[in-house]
Amino acid sequence: MKIGVLTKRVPDTEARITVGADGKSIDESGIEFIISPYDEIAVEVALQMKEKHGGEVVVVCYGPKEAATVVRKALAMGADRAVLITESTKEHEPAQTAKVLSSVLKEEGFDLILAGRQAIDDDSAQVGSMLAEILGLPCVTDASKLEVDPATKKAVVHKEIEGGEETVEVPIPAIITCQKGLAEPRLPSLKGIMMAKRKPLKETQPAEEPEVLAKVVKMDYPPKRPPGRIIGEGTDAVGELVRLLKEEAKIL
Repeated sequence: MKIGVLTKRVPDTEARITVGADGKSIDESGIEFIISPYDEIAVEVALQMKEKHGGEVVVVCYGPKEAATVVRKALAMGADRAVLITESTKEHEPAQTAKVLSSVLKEEGFDLILAGRQAIDDDSAQVGSMLAEILGLPCVTDASKLEVDPATKKAVVHKEIEGGEETVEVPIPAIITCQKGLAEPRLPSLKGIMMAKRKPLKETQPAEEPEVLAKVVKMDYPPKRPPGRIIGEGTDAVGELVRLLKEEAKIL
């Protein structure tokens, strides 16, 4: 099987995010970047499939040239090669990203395309579905369990839904987005890290930059919560608490 895995460079989950001077982007100074955690799950799922069925795992990323660092981590985990589509502008959104990625995915001709359910920076959860529409492929999102049979060219996807589980069968090629719990990403070994330096990482540019359909107008911090109030102690405070909940908070 030839499996493509979409990855995105995002700020470390433990980074302290501040709004940049332009008021429309984050200040990247001093921030460490990582593979989006859901995409890392997708990489692990692809590697497990390769170990079971054989084939090739190719990582595809659209981002700045600096994204090569995080792409190398996927190679260190065990992916065979990578394609980095370098962006000419940082102002892009899901529809544009999907159009840029689609040209590479068409050229590669993958048997299966995996991605995280969402990137943890913008949380749009749209690229996988948009890609499926552009490429004319079936798409199942939020997979919590996945079984693929290369012989029958079918994939069975299990999704957690409210109050139960949904099972979907689709023909492959298909696009599947991965949910937390589908797999536990492995840590790159020292051998894997050394080998990753020699694995192919092709840098390319979009033939043309699609039109940006949505732009960030402003970023702002959430409003600060007012400080708490101590209105008394024990049962003597209950009456005053009830009054405040009725008259001020208006939740009773």
